[in-house]
Amino acid sequence: MAKHLHITGRVQGVGFRHWVCGEALTLGLTGWVRNRPDGSVEAMVDGMEPLVQAMIERAHRGPPGASVDAIRVEDAPGYFTGFEWRPTE
Repeated sequence: MAKHLHITGRVQGVGFRHWVCGEALTLGLTGWVRNRPDGSVEAMVDGMEPLVQAMIERAHRGPPGASVDAIRVEDAPGYFTGFEWRPTE
């Protein structure tokens, strides 16, 4: 199960991408994360449904210093081979 996340709020400059990578690896998820020019963070997470849902729940809280306003979640194609930090696009 893969989900595309678009996370808005105070999510840049607070270690959000690094935190997402750590949480995803802890949960055994694959995918990627990157900053967006509009100040949001975009992520793709893929794995077993309960673990993907756990990641979404954790993303609503984020790391210390973050303030998540909203997360738009969409179904997406999966099959990644690790979790990577991508450049801003």
